[in-house]
Amino acid sequence: MAPLAESLAVNVLDAGSLLSAFGALGIAVVLFAETGLLVGFFLPGDSLLFTAGLLCVDGSRGPGHLSLPQVLAAAVAGALAGAQAGFWIGRRGGRALLARGRAKRLREGAVRAEELLTRYGHAKAIVLARFVPVVRTVLNPLAGALEVPARVFLLWQTVGGVIWTVGLVLAGYALGSSIPNVDRYLLPMVAVVVIVSLIPLALELRRARTRGRAGEGDMP
Repeated sequence: MAPLAESLAVNVLDAGSLLSAFGALGIAVVLFAETGLLVGFFLPGDSLLFTAGLLCVDGSRGPGHLSLPQVLAAAVAGALAGAQAGFWIGRRGGRALLARGRAKRLREGAVRAEELLTRYGHAKAIVLARFVPVVRTVLNPLAGALEVPARVFLLWQTVGGVIWTVGLVLAGYALGSSIPNVDRYLLPMVAVVVIVSLIPLALELRRARTRGRAGEGDMP
């Protein structure tokens, strides 16, 4: 009964708690829920991946040592399967599915996701969305609802999913391998990783605004 009680007491918002309770399997489940199910928009995908990379380092003092190959396989599988599930949910449910969402962050994420698709086109938007919390949750069903071609979505969600998952896991692993007792600084380092992951989107938005202003200046 004790192990069951500990599993039920896990904090789903804390990456360390999730990894301690469920290990690599928990990574796959969390990423599937965050990227495939609208109810998973609050889950800590970025910090989970980075923390998992840290816990793959030999001698880590975290909640439990993890296997790097298992973590990478679980992360990629969960992220890709989740995005694909979200796409088909959106294809079947349509935009009304997103309209019924009551969470403010979910509605805001849907607006930003649609802006990405409109401004950057399918390929770039699908890849960029992986690096933006909440947006990566709602863009997948939105792409299905907007009838993005299935082959196009599959290709670019795979590219984005692999870059996002493998990149963050290996970033955590590399830092953990090069800095002694790096897990002491876990929280600030996770915050830095999340901020850095938003830089590509910020640069794209800045370029788009610059091009928009230049276009307005050319109008008679």
